[in-house]
Amino acid sequence: MKNLLLLLLLITTVSYSQILEPIKWTTETKKITATEYDLIINASIEKNYHLYSQKVPEDRPLPTIFIFEESNDYELIGNTTEEKGHTVHDPVFNLKIKYFETKTTFKQRIKVKNKNPFKIIGEIEFMTCNNSSFVPGYGDIEFKI
Repeated sequence: MKNLLLLLLLITTVSYSQILEPIKWTTETKKITATEYDLIINASIEKNYHLYSQKVPEDRPLPTIFIFEESNDYELIGNTTEEKGHTVHDPVFNLKIKYFETKTTFKQRIKVKNKNPFKIIGEIEFMTCNNSSFVPGYGDIEFKI
């Protein structure tokens, strides 16, 4: 029984150590006017990886997608914006595709509908790639207003 427990612990440890997380996400808010804020989403990208844009050719690598929980406390203004990034010919997909290396920032403007403090909860779906693998990812984000 002891050996079985040790074996299960070893398998769990080895499996866990192989989970790839090439993107680290952080968030912040910036007050623009009395009722408008920018939700700022920063991505730190591990060396040799890149993060795909929100706008990629249809049916190609997964784009970066931001989903914000609906609330009566705020409304989204426009779409989430992104930095310039790099647009290059991707030999795997044989297309020009936009992506980011090292770090990038996304912004979503909101209009606040009440004066009480609240949280905005969101999700990110994304895909990263290096020279040998594609890594789909998912993350939760939170902002305090």
